[in-house]
Amino acid sequence: MPWRFDPAHTSIEFSAKHMMITTVRGRFKQWTGKIDLDEGHPEATRVIVEIDATSLDSNQPQRDAHLKSADFLDVEHYPTITFVSTRVEPLSDTTGKLYGDLTIRGVTRPVVLDVTLEGRSRDWQGQRRLGFTATTSLNRKDWGLNWNVALEAGGWLVSDRVDIHIEAQLIEESPASQTSQAQASSAQG
Repeated sequence: MPWRFDPAHTSIEFSAKHMMITTVRGRFKQWTGKIDLDEGHPEATRVIVEIDATSLDSNQPQRDAHLKSADFLDVEHYPTITFVSTRVEPLSDTTGKLYGDLTIRGVTRPVVLDVTLEGRSRDWQGQRRLGFTATTSLNRKDWGLNWNVALEAGGWLVSDRVDIHIEAQLIEESPASQTSQAQASSAQG
C-alpha cells in the first residue's frame, strides 16, 4: 500500500562533533520520498528518498557553505543524496532494521537504519497516519568526505562519525487520492 511522507511533520537531521568537544547539528530542508508499506508484511516495505543536498542548513551560513563545497558534499556536482531500501528486517511489532543503499557524491554504500514505529493515528480527515523514528551512524570518509584539520592538542576538527536522525510521519494514500494524483500527472504530461 502506498504511503506518503507528511513534509510538515518529517525531518532529516544529522550531527557530528566539532573539535571533539561540541555536537553540531543540521538538517536538510528539501527532499522527496516514496514508501510502499505493507503493514501485514513489513519485510516487503520499499523506501526511496531523494534529498536536495543544497538545502543543507546547520544554522550557520559560513559552515553551510563549507559543507556544500567540494571539501564535503560538493553540491555543484552532486546536488542529490539518495537512499534506496534493499530490505527490511522486522525485530518486533514496533522495531526493525531498514537496509539500503545511500549515495553521496556519486558513491553508493550500504547503510542500516534502526527503525521504531512510534504510533498510529487518524487525522481530522480520517486518514491513517504512522509515526516512525529512524537512526544510524556512518563514517563520512566512506563516501569520500575526507576534509579535516588536525588540532594542536590532538584529534580532529570534524569527527568522522556522523549521526543521522529521522522523524517521519506517513499518510496512507487512499484509492481516491491515488486516482486524482494519477489524473493530475497525466493531465500535465
